[in-house]
Amino acid sequence: MNNAKVQVEVDPTEDTEWNDILRSHGIIPERPPSPTAELEAALDEAVKRQHENRLESKDLDELDELEDEEDEEFLNFYKQKRMAEMKKLAEKKRYGSVLPIVKNEYEDEVTKASNEAFVLVHMSLQSSLQSRLLASILSTTAHKFPELKICDIPANRCIENYPESNCPTLVIYHNTNVIKQYITLTQLGGNATKQEDIERVLVDIEAVDVNDKRLLINQQDEDLEQERKLRFMKKSLRGSSSRDDDDDDDDDFYD
Repeated sequence: MNNAKVQVEVDPTEDTEWNDILRSHGIIPERPPSPTAELEAALDEAVKRQHENRLESKDLDELDELEDEEDEEFLNFYKQKRMAEMKKLAEKKRYGSVLPIVKNEYEDEVTKASNEAFVLVHMSLQSSLQSRLLASILSTTAHKFPELKICDIPANRCIENYPESNCPTLVIYHNTNVIKQYITLTQLGGNATKQEDIERVLVDIEAVDVNDKRLLINQQDEDLEQERKLRFMKKSLRGSSSRDDDDDDDDDFYD
């Protein structure tokens, strides 16, 4: 009698009754979870997390408007959280303007102070166009984000024989360390550097939260400016097309 064993090829990924028997005896491994099922679970989790965090970026006024739509306890949780954040931010708002410093103040006003706040240092040169531009932007930044400490020191008084070609230099400190440094404004936009370029840096280093409502002001101003430009262009085109007509249309330009 021939007792030779015949080897049977088994595909462990197949969903068959025989494979279920083999799995129950530990002969073949359990089937890996379906990629489709994993993807659906991940998507469900993402949707759930998004729903749970739907109030995360809302300010107090926006939360008040949702009183008829959201659960009272859930809404109050975010209101309390937002008020705590505002209180914490208010405690940090101790600056509000650019502080001129001299070399012997650098250690205390910059390095040590960076343990309590982000510190931006403008190593300036009065004769540099970019330095004057940066000074103007930082003045606005200091007023807009008073929790940040912003200092100005003439570069040649900060570092002896510091090259004028390196001005302006912007150095950012946090926890006594230099975390960012810009030699001139080349990396920020050159002579076209704007307020939002500096604010983008502040968001990147987490000195300002990406959801901070104060960041929206620039976009709103830009939208208004763009709208004004479009109106001007339309009126200009309308005026040029009727230039040979009577002067009544010209008055529309000044409406």
